[in-house]
Amino acid sequence: MRILATLIVGAAFGLAACGSSAGREPSGDLHIGMAVSTLNNPYFVQFRDGAEAAAQNFGVKLTVTDAHNDTAQQADQIKGFTGQKMKAIIINPVDSKAVGPAVKAATQLSIPVIAADRTVNGAEVAETLTSDNVTGGKLGAQELAKQLGGKGEVVVLEGTAGTSASFDRSRGFAEGIAAYPDIKVVAKQRADFHRGKGRQAMASLIRSHPDVTGVFAENDEMALGAAQALGPKAGQQVKVVGFDGTPDGIKAVQAGTLTATVAQQPRLLGWQAVDSAIKAARGQIIAKSVAIPVKVATKENARQFWTF
Repeated sequence: MRILATLIVGAAFGLAACGSSAGREPSGDLHIGMAVSTLNNPYFVQFRDGAEAAAQNFGVKLTVTDAHNDTAQQADQIKGFTGQKMKAIIINPVDSKAVGPAVKAATQLSIPVIAADRTVNGAEVAETLTSDNVTGGKLGAQELAKQLGGKGEVVVLEGTAGTSASFDRSRGFAEGIAAYPDIKVVAKQRADFHRGKGRQAMASLIRSHPDVTGVFAENDEMALGAAQALGPKAGQQVKVVGFDGTPDGIKAVQAGTLTATVAQQPRLLGWQAVDSAIKAARGQIIAKSVAIPVKVATKENARQFWTF
């Protein structure tokens, strides 16, 4: 049985299908390119699925590329979209700064660019559409502190360097955890939003910091890797909080190996990115910045975050 991730996603999809400016006019002449950082991450698979659903609903052609987390490959993909004279481009950057020149070249040809999930530095875009990552980081800190009873030693697994998502989540967590003076962040280690690297990083950290009682991972893949490294300690002696609300993350929360995850709405993000791209291609005014709400998923409320 199919269950929508949240009521808000269902409502947003319904409104977009029935009432948005993108849905009121035929859009078959529009061809949009979407460059995704990686499709080897469940979060971005859901992001792509939401975008493809929107493209089908609005009757536009959507071409999706996978950069495999390679900045040079993504720059070439954007250049390809520009050369094909796409009506609009959606970019989920591998690196917010590195993608700047390719985005700038597209905008100089009057091709509007929508930045999704991560910002673009060094070039102006029509709209930046992200989850509220700073707030999400704060919520993650508050939930971890609650689970620890306001005291303990924690480590942080950081995402890919150069991504705005990692920077903002790290910033939000630091601001949030500062309210708990009896919680000490004893180490941070980068694991590139990758499950295997998260497992390796956590295995190393638990050896050097055996008294750790909490982990904040900047995405669910790293959190799941950390839980693997912690074994039976995960969710018990060591509380693990992730970020994304992916299907595997939600299942782990329900099972108790992850204590919580800050749930995003990647399908809604993908849908909204296409809606905005269509509007921008038609010359309509769109917001320069849009933040998609996030919410903490725990064992008590995890069921409402089921995707499909």
